[in-house]
Parts: sequence; structure tokens; C-alpha cells
Amino acid sequence: MKAVLKDYRQSPRKVRLVVDLVRGMSAEEALNTLKFVDKRAADPVAKVIKSAVANAVETGKQRENLVISRIVVDKGTVLKRFMPRARGSASRINKRNSHITVELKSK
Repeated sequence: MKAVLKDYRQSPRKVRLVVDLVRGMSAEEALNTLKFVDKRAADPVAKVIKSAVANAVETGKQRENLVISRIVVDKGTVLKRFMPRARGSASRINKRNSHITVELKSK
């Protein structure tokens, strides 16, 4: 089963730090691990995993047998903003978005 979170407003580089912790774990173990991770991305990642578990249970799979087979963070759209600088120039600020994809399989 699969669940996707699109356009999460945090850079993919920061979200990947959290995702790398839970890759390959069972779904229950991953959710327990994410409770103690002190990063902003931990809650949205946990929410996507819960959604994928709910999708799998809905199709008749056992919750205890679910393992994260694939979890990826892809680059989303980039909001381009500008900050005024000296002598009338401007520098660009990139506000990056992420797409989080979780796929589960049975043991």
C-alpha cells in the first residue's frame, strides 16, 4: 500500500534526515522511533506512515506484518522570494517543498 504527502513546506534535505532513520523498519517500529525524534519533519512523516498503514488495513492486510519497503523524499516546487541588499540589488531566497512517498509490503 502507498501514501503520499505532497508540497510539505520543508526542504527535502532536512526531511531525508528523518526518513533515513526509519527506512526498512516495520511500520509499528518506525512510528515508535519517530515519537522520540527531535526534528520538525518527524510528525508529518509519521502521519504519512499511519495513512499508508490505514490504507493497507483497509485492503485486508495485517497491521503487525507491514514493513516499509520504500520511503522517498522528492523535490517539490520552489517558491522564489527576494531580499533587498545593499546598493539597490536583491538576493534570491528559495523556499523549498518536499513530496514524501511511503510504500508498505507484508512480511
